[in-house]
Amino acid sequence: MRRRFVNALLDATAGRDDFMIISGDAGLGVFDDLRQQRPEAFLNLGIAEQNMASFGAGLALSGYKVVLYNIAPFVLYRCYEQVRNSICYMELPVVLVGTGCGLAYAPAGMTHYAVEDLGVARTIPGLTTLSPCDPMEARAAAAYALEADHPVYVRLAKTGEPELHAAPPADIRRPQVLRPGRDVGLVVHGPIAVEALKAAELLAAAHIDARVVSVPMVQPLDPAALAEALAGVRGVVSVEEQFCNCGLGSRLLMLAGQGLLPLPVRVLAIPDDGFIHHICTCQSMRTCFGLDAPAIADAARDLLA
Repeated sequence: MRRRFVNALLDATAGRDDFMIISGDAGLGVFDDLRQQRPEAFLNLGIAEQNMASFGAGLALSGYKVVLYNIAPFVLYRCYEQVRNSICYMELPVVLVGTGCGLAYAPAGMTHYAVEDLGVARTIPGLTTLSPCDPMEARAAAAYALEADHPVYVRLAKTGEPELHAAPPADIRRPQVLRPGRDVGLVVHGPIAVEALKAAELLAAAHIDARVVSVPMVQPLDPAALAEALAGVRGVVSVEEQFCNCGLGSRLLMLAGQGLLPLPVRVLAIPDDGFIHHICTCQSMRTCFGLDAPAIADAARDLLA
């Protein structure tokens, strides 16, 4: 997914002299061709994230289209003040690219997990946030971010994600129906979508028709478009690799409480009662936190019952 995103950026900016990718000592192999063919378009500023964000803001003020690239926790957490004040307060069209969203870096440990980044992003006004579920959404996210005249944060999975769309999304700002269904909606963002699609197959065997909806643009969230994508189902199960108190699920509960999403909502996410101390694979993490396909299917059956 990340390579599809990066290649889309590079294809769209070939020949431009106002484009710059700044790395915080991450993803260097992804940019090998760029470093050889267009060395003036790439900077590695090392493990100095605050400097990276401030330097990128300065370039943006000078007319550059800037992409800041790092592991997700380091592109947003370590330089929160600079992102907030130097980029977002100034409404600069800087693209923040965080790789390894959710639990993708398991078993590297809590320092490398991006499981509260949506909560951090939600505290910054004007920071559009995209969480693509597959390479097609990643490419569409790249096109949107490149043309945006405001700050954009894109959270990407790390490697090997399958294509889940039958065709490229027409509008990355809107919820995307990955699988039609009439009984229950499974709402996801990011690579956990593959578990929701597997859960839909399990539910189909029990004669439950599940609709799987990807929400690539998690901020700002369009309540009307989401309600339209879920029209006709009897309930919603939200699934994400994020702490339960700060992700898409908590936003859906808020919309339901406001009457903007008139459906019962069940949130499947990582409990917010402590840091993650488990050391295991990403798939094992999903099973541990009830985010794998069997757990999603069980939650949908319980909701409908």
